[in-house]
Amino acid sequence: MTDSPRARFLAKLDASLRAGALVKLTLSAYCGAEPGLRNVYGRVVALRDGPHVSLVWRYATRDVTKNVPPSEAGPLLGKLLGAEFARAHLFTTTGDWQLQCDAQGEGRLKASRPVFAVAPEPEHDVKKRAPLAVEHAPFLHALGVTAATGEARPGMADKLRQIQRFVEILGHLVDDSPLRDRRELRVLDMGAGKGYLTFATAAFFRDRGVDAEVIGVEARPDLVELTNRVARESGFARLRFERGAIGDFAVEGAVDLLIALHACDTATDDALHQGIRAGASLILAAPCCHKEIRAQLVPPPVLREVLRHGILAEREAEIVTDGIRALLLEIHGYKAGVFEFIAPEHSGKNLMIAAQRRAQPPDPAPLRERLRELLAFYGIREQHLARLLTV
Repeated sequence: MTDSPRARFLAKLDASLRAGALVKLTLSAYCGAEPGLRNVYGRVVALRDGPHVSLVWRYATRDVTKNVPPSEAGPLLGKLLGAEFARAHLFTTTGDWQLQCDAQGEGRLKASRPVFAVAPEPEHDVKKRAPLAVEHAPFLHALGVTAATGEARPGMADKLRQIQRFVEILGHLVDDSPLRDRRELRVLDMGAGKGYLTFATAAFFRDRGVDAEVIGVEARPDLVELTNRVARESGFARLRFERGAIGDFAVEGAVDLLIALHACDTATDDALHQGIRAGASLILAAPCCHKEIRAQLVPPPVLREVLRHGILAEREAEIVTDGIRALLLEIHGYKAGVFEFIAPEHSGKNLMIAAQRRAQPPDPAPLRERLRELLAFYGIREQHLARLLTV
């Protein structure tokens, strides 16, 4: 069928390639027989012999990339549409098209206004170096993240991406802080769990030639035993795990970096309090399970129609909680920011609070007044970190 939805979609793809208007392409709803295959993604890359279309086959545990000349992209994708993928989304600077198709080429093609006004410059197809070299990280295999081949084990691809993204962010934050030129550091990871990110932190500093003492604090004795064994077997002489609850752990000596990733509800507040009290130069926290404020939240009249929906009230409580935490860090001499550290499809617990201690903190009085106004606006009677800091 020359005028089928699939044929029209491929014609739009060909036209966008000839005009230099292609932004990106996604094939989804896989219906083939190949285990683990999820999507195919396409973009334009610059190679020595001219522009090519880089197609990435995304599997559960790996990616496979094929670079093809623009003239071959349409025929190749045409074989996949309907036969292996039921949906496709084409983004160009002149318009966007969504295809829903079947094996016979029937289906629907929906056009919409372009999301992107300018096509990106073709990237050079140079393989990006991973922040954490998996081949030099045997602890990932010992902890069940990777197979012996170095690829993510089934179901662990998102965890591996999260670890890599964390190491990448840690590098940016350290480079932008007074810790950048330090050759010796002391690090605490509060609520270390199975130690994925504790090990990654130790490996990050080891690879930089930094003599870092890294301590993971975890309440569950079986995990403490496991992670200490893996640390010994992986050759981390200055990495250890200690048993303790975050709020009750006795922090001894100076702390340069404090990490608390996915500590549940007010345990994140306990960790932030430990970091502030220890005078940590850098604090990183990825909160989860925001229960405390949700139970207290009183919708202001202007937001009543919005927050009467449970899911929206829940998300508002999460936003308000982390906003309060960032403001409390600012009150106590830190420069704080909240950002998404990994895409939500990889982890729902994807916000991070990063705080760097200021050399010359501003007057906290105006910030305290803002905090009082914020609490009053939402009818919040108490917040755990504020209580610990006696604000």
